[in-house]
Amino acid sequence: MLLHTTVPLSRAWNSWSDRPAEMVFLPLGVRITPILYSSRSRTTSEIAPRSNTVRLGRHSIDGSHIDLETDHSDTTLGFSATKSDPFTVRGEWQGLKTGEWGLRFWVTIAISAEGGETVTFDAEKGVALVKIGTRFVAITTADAPVQVTGHDTIAALRADFEANGYFHLASRSNAAPVLALRFNLEMMRQGAYCAAVADSAALAIEKAIAGLGSRPTEIPPAQTAAYEGALDAIRDVVAWNTIWDETNARPYTAVTRIWNLGKFAVWYNDQTFAALLAGVFDADLARENMAAALAGATPQGNIACIVTSNDAWVDRSQPPHGALVAWQLYQRTGEISIIKAFYDALARNQRWWRTHRDPDGVGLVSCGTSDVGEGLYKGTAFAARNETGMDNSATHDEAVYDPATRSLSTFDLGLNCALALDAEMLSKMAAVLGYQADADEFATAATQIRKLISQELWDDTRKIFANRQRKGGFIRSLSPTSFYPLLCGAATADQAEDLLRHLKDESTFAGTFGLPNATRDDPAFADNVYWRGRIWPNVNFMVWLGLRRYGYFTQASALARQSYDLFMKSWRTNRIAAENYNAVTGEAMDQGDTDPFYIWAALLPMMAVGEICDFDPWRGWTITNSGDDVSVGPMLTPAGSATVTIRDGRLTLALNGADFLRTRMRGQLSGIVVEKGHISFCMLAAEPVEGTIELPTGGSNALVVTEGEGGAVVWSQLVNQEITVPASSGPFAPRFTVVFSPISAGSDGRQLLTP
Repeated sequence: MLLHTTVPLSRAWNSWSDRPAEMVFLPLGVRITPILYSSRSRTTSEIAPRSNTVRLGRHSIDGSHIDLETDHSDTTLGFSATKSDPFTVRGEWQGLKTGEWGLRFWVTIAISAEGGETVTFDAEKGVALVKIGTRFVAITTADAPVQVTGHDTIAALRADFEANGYFHLASRSNAAPVLALRFNLEMMRQGAYCAAVADSAALAIEKAIAGLGSRPTEIPPAQTAAYEGALDAIRDVVAWNTIWDETNARPYTAVTRIWNLGKFAVWYNDQTFAALLAGVFDADLARENMAAALAGATPQGNIACIVTSNDAWVDRSQPPHGALVAWQLYQRTGEISIIKAFYDALARNQRWWRTHRDPDGVGLVSCGTSDVGEGLYKGTAFAARNETGMDNSATHDEAVYDPATRSLSTFDLGLNCALALDAEMLSKMAAVLGYQADADEFATAATQIRKLISQELWDDTRKIFANRQRKGGFIRSLSPTSFYPLLCGAATADQAEDLLRHLKDESTFAGTFGLPNATRDDPAFADNVYWRGRIWPNVNFMVWLGLRRYGYFTQASALARQSYDLFMKSWRTNRIAAENYNAVTGEAMDQGDTDPFYIWAALLPMMAVGEICDFDPWRGWTITNSGDDVSVGPMLTPAGSATVTIRDGRLTLALNGADFLRTRMRGQLSGIVVEKGHISFCMLAAEPVEGTIELPTGGSNALVVTEGEGGAVVWSQLVNQEITVPASSGPFAPRFTVVFSPISAGSDGRQLLTP
């Protein structure tokens, strides 16, 4: 009997619940739950971040290595879990600091099953055992427990401790729905357990005993040297926030595992960003998150702003960034099934915006709240503001809600830019899927919206884009959405240059920490609450993408460095990945309503990773050699698992563990395509100096097709496994295609050549 079969086996044992130290074997619903008890305070802890102090450490996506620290009554413990195979998990604890005599501080390993099956303990073998259907789970410990107690629930175990203390024998039992193996820090300052699943009791016990003696696995650093720890941070934020939604029987990456907003909570934008971040490592997890985001698609056509176990805001949506994320996931994975699965919902959402949020029929949209559903705040100005995702932004202060049109009186700049970009990405997706009529429709829509943004939302007096009254002038307050026309391609060359001047203006957007979501000269900046003055990771990420789209790589790199430094300020010392940050001090937790472990905080280090290896919506797979030492990976690519290393100026791209490409040339390789039998890319050198690109597994039986400026094509032979790149002139990047003989082509369809 399998309870949950919707996750890959590699992720079956994982930290699925809101108790991060608890390991759950999801297919059987078996839980291994550490419970702490302090005699000093006569309190227990289930190590839950919502009520206990927890520092979330490293966490591999598949749960093969997990570690954390927790404090309870001035005692600090470290917990870790590792997996030797998909059916076996080994856990450890270590007392790091004691706040009382260790005899009186207890670590309990509670064993239970979702179906309420009885867990038994064999004192002679020192093994707990539970049978679920035809399968057995055995749990053994490095030291024998001081005593074993039985309870109906975890709550009853905690109540027993808190009512009777540790010096109590009446609850002793060798069989119960919750079996508690009790240890104390005087006798077991360090301890370990191992749980194993098998199809017989004897095999499960044998595996558990063998696993207990195995060497715990470690996670090697994912990013070293330049932007050290950036990829590691993305992995940890994604993995820790990935939990099991019991209501909908699905895995998903929550906005945070800390907020208590019901049994589940999905914000459309936040969930798509979770998919983008998860896709760096795992295509399955990315799909799961996109599916969760688009599960909010309504019969009307929009995708609900939020859906929780308590409420559903179907009367409103959020900025349509889903097509951008779906397109980037397709670029990263090379799997057309990703865009095919989500295209219909995204296309319906795009059309809904243009037909339901343009009350004057001018081609630009305003925020609104439709007369459907029963969502909280429906039919109010606040509900309409929700559609921007920037609920209390000063850019809404002058907006008036019109009950007749159920919309705000302003054209929202950020929303219109998102809509234009969404249409552009949908056009790309439709073309890949062969939906030519849709591709033309969405390309035309993108062009029309971009033109209107450039003409109608450009404040020529201030030389900046801004929100505007539908029937009047511009809104005084600004936010970083003023730079979003770069993201959607709406800014003219002159407008883009003006935007760069604003970007470096320290009285508005520039500063040690940027970008503030109210300009520094706006009275709202001093509020320092939510969207009034604080820095938001998702906004910085969008501006970074826009700068790169327009070729402003120097400015984009500066923003990436600034964003990385801001993130690391709280991450390195306190493992805080904040929802937003103070724009003056860079502090994360100076406001009580800031969540300390929010999913989109990982977009800040995402920019740092993207400076080296990225999947650009317009340039495709890009790798940049800046000359700075770095190692980043492994990460997911269409060619398999990739690691990029730069040492002493030489860049090496390794695919599936084998060196695939090397070069000392400074600059950017873009539009990289690696398929069975050929590789192609553009090379934009940083300096006009001739160089070479080595394909160490390339052999010699290959043709090189060089497409030069003006469309000139040169055919040549691959010599000494190297491509000679001529000195670049101007912005044109020559494209190289290497076609290999069938003999040297890889047999797996992913790795081009066998080393």
